[in-house]
Amino acid sequence: MMYVWMALFAAGIVAVDQWTKFLTVANIALYQDVPFLKGIFHFTYVQNTGAAFSSFEGAQWLFALIFAAFTAAIIYDMVKKTMPFTLMERWCIAAIYGGGLGNMIDRLRLGYVVDMIEVDFIRFPVFNVADCFICCGCILLLVHLVLFNKEFWKDEKKK
Repeated sequence: MMYVWMALFAAGIVAVDQWTKFLTVANIALYQDVPFLKGIFHFTYVQNTGAAFSSFEGAQWLFALIFAAFTAAIIYDMVKKTMPFTLMERWCIAAIYGGGLGNMIDRLRLGYVVDMIEVDFIRFPVFNVADCFICCGCILLLVHLVLFNKEFWKDEKKK
């Protein structure tokens, strides 16, 4: 039953991500700035054919391969229960997967990812809702693994 809730969580992330991208494309011209919270962030519609900081631009096959491998690893772990992940860590993985799926849908449907959030207080690339879930999920997963999941780091000695 836990996996059903995680799948629904990931699907919800995809739905919110795709909805915000739809609203962006429908209401903002390409590269147009729309102020939202002065000094904090504004919306700028950008078409990103790469990954973070536009790295690996045009390598859609690489992103599809990585996403397919991630999907296979999640399914394998769900079936075999090979990794000693806690419930919190599994929720983080669901957030990462939902964000990745949202961006993969864009790549397959459009050939690029729709980005729209640009922060004003630091110099950072334009990003989207899916990117937020991917980054926050990764950070929380790493913090939880390092600080709270001693079982994950246990070295099993073979006798």
